[in-house]
Amino acid sequence: MLTGGTRLAVWGDPIAHSRSPRLHAAAYGVLGLDWEYGRRRVDDETFATEIEGLDAAWRGLSLTMPLKHVAAERAISLDDDARLTGAVNTYLLTEEGPRGFNTDVGGLARALDEVGVRRPERVRVLGAGATATSAVVSAVRAGAVEVEVRARRPDAAAPLAELGALLGVAVRIAALDAPDPVSVDATIAALPGGTDLGALAGALASTSGPLVDVVYGGWPTPLAREWERAGVAAHDGLAMLLHQALLQVRVFVAGDPARPLVHEDEVLAAMRIALVGD
Repeated sequence: MLTGGTRLAVWGDPIAHSRSPRLHAAAYGVLGLDWEYGRRRVDDETFATEIEGLDAAWRGLSLTMPLKHVAAERAISLDDDARLTGAVNTYLLTEEGPRGFNTDVGGLARALDEVGVRRPERVRVLGAGATATSAVVSAVRAGAVEVEVRARRPDAAAPLAELGALLGVAVRIAALDAPDPVSVDATIAALPGGTDLGALAGALASTSGPLVDVVYGGWPTPLAREWERAGVAAHDGLAMLLHQALLQVRVFVAGDPARPLVHEDEVLAAMRIALVGD
């Protein structure tokens, strides 16, 4: 039986803005678990030292940028989504070592469904980093058979074409400012918060279906404003944050992101309230 004294945290840099502590505290409150969940500023250079300094009280970690790739390299095992993306946002800490999971993929897929993006045939992904990689897999899970990835440096996005081949879908790479964008059913923005694409954003908005932006601070973003000007729906990253956190709770409680929690509806409702609280 799980007991008190268990420690968890979210690590990353920057980290002060993270809403993960309030989300996880709400979940463990409903579950009746006396678990401590905090936050710690950790970068990729200090990650190994910090991991080695954890004692047996630590059960797991939520990992944000810039730690997702280095975490994957140090994990003793990876779930399917972490293996596909090469990115880990969740550690289950065991005596043998950290087991790595990527709940961003499932969280974003669930968020797409929640905002009404269901069975999209074509999806556009903006960006080429770890979150963009997860976005490609999420788009395929949502039903996409074709994904266009637009990046400032198309060469950086080249591995996503290989990922598409593994997933059995066409992933087309283009420069962020490539002319004449094709029409798609939805757009996932995995760009840094505050990114302003200028006039290009308007052209994209008119051909891009609903926008799901992984950013959840400083809303509306410049991208979201352009979608709204074009009369197209724009959604922030809060739904993704919520659902990836729920899947993390599943990992920390049961060791499996596919295994629903006891009273999961109540857990999710409490987390949703905590997400928008002051």
